[in-house]
Amino acid sequence: RRREGQALPHWYNTSIMGLSLSSSLRIGLLSAAAGTAAGFSFGAAAASGVRRTASTGLRPASLAAQSSAAAVSFKDAGLCKKLDVPADLLEKVDVFIFDCDGVIWKGDSLIDKVPAVLAMLRAAGKKVFFVTNNSTKSRKGYLGKFKSLGLEETQPEEIFSSSFAAAAYLEQTKFKESGKKVYIIGEVGIEEELDMIGVPWIGGGSDAGKKIALKSGCCPPRGADRLVSCALQHRRSTRLQVRAAARLRRGRRHRRL
Repeated sequence: RRREGQALPHWYNTSIMGLSLSSSLRIGLLSAAAGTAAGFSFGAAAASGVRRTASTGLRPASLAAQSSAAAVSFKDAGLCKKLDVPADLLEKVDVFIFDCDGVIWKGDSLIDKVPAVLAMLRAAGKKVFFVTNNSTKSRKGYLGKFKSLGLEETQPEEIFSSSFAAAAYLEQTKFKESGKKVYIIGEVGIEEELDMIGVPWIGGGSDAGKKIALKSGCCPPRGADRLVSCALQHRRSTRLQVRAAARLRRGRRHRRL
């Protein structure tokens, strides 16, 4: 949202996971890839292109907290509208960002018309990128999936997954220099991305078969102090249960009277 008459804020100048966007780059976000290359029809779920006007910078937290009764939506400001002439989208947008699951493929099956749409966009000189919040694969793994589905023109630098985003964050914050390790609660995608940047990790698939049996009043052994703490906590819990049962009995007697 923006104030009426106010220019687009500078956080429209953005970098997508390390990808710098050039000046006056216009981004089109598509939530569906179904469509025909001949008619340029991308389906009802296609989103309108939003023009980006600069090259660098991130949205500050102070801007995120701003709100005003005078704020208007993108639609009310005339910045987005229903796509009536699909060809207009191609004329105004230079970069297309596609989700993967349910957009490019469904499970292990390629969605119909996707190859034709991607080929048409590339032939028109458009930049194409693929994003996913599925961390089960690394970029290398996803590249293999693209190739196996016949999308041979896909390049590694066009793929952005949440596993890569996690590794990129740790690299940018110089986590490796801390000498610590990452405990992975996830799958091989995160493991491979961390291996690529040399960040040590534990957990992940190696802990997949481990089981912890917990029951009331039981805690893993961690020394005498820990055991005493667990015992006291269990005693307090038992007292609370006894008091709750007593209140319940008094309430039943009161209702009978």
